[in-house]
Amino acid sequence: MEDAAPKRIDEAKARAHFNEAIEGHEQAFETFFFSRFLGLSFEYLPEGVPDSEKEVCRLTFPVTDMLRNPQGSLHGGAMASAMDISMGHLVKKIAGPGATIELKVQFMRPVMEGTVTCEGRFTKKGRTLSFMESRLKGPDGKLAALATATWKMPG
Repeated sequence: MEDAAPKRIDEAKARAHFNEAIEGHEQAFETFFFSRFLGLSFEYLPEGVPDSEKEVCRLTFPVTDMLRNPQGSLHGGAMASAMDISMGHLVKKIAGPGATIELKVQFMRPVMEGTVTCEGRFTKKGRTLSFMESRLKGPDGKLAALATATWKMPG
C-alpha cells in the first residue's frame, strides 16, 4: 500500500504569517525576525525584583502547521530554539547579551496543538559562566522537553 501524499500547509496563511513577521521585526531582543516567525510572546517574572534567584523568562507560542514536523507534532528544532531564546533573553534582561556555549535538549513527549509555554531560568548564576535550564510544556501543562545549557555571561 502506498503512503498518501503529505498534507501541505496553507500557502496563503504561510505567506501572510511570513509577511507579518517580517513587517513587524527589528533585529533586537524580543522583536527579531525568528522570534516573530515562531510567534513568541515574552514575559519576565517576577516583575520588579532585581537579582532574584527566581527570575524567569516565560515564552508562549502557538503550534502552527509551519512549525510541525512530518509526523504532525511540534518540530524539535522549534522547541529547542524557543528554549534557547528563553534562556538568552533572561541573560540579556539580567546582565546584558550573553552567548550559548552548550545546549542539551531532552524531548519527553510530543506537542500536537495548542499554546506552548517555555520557561528559562538560572540554576547557577556566575560572573563569567552561568548554568541554566528551560522547561517546555504543552497546553495540558505536562513537560514536553527540558533543555540545560551553559551560558557565557557578558562582560
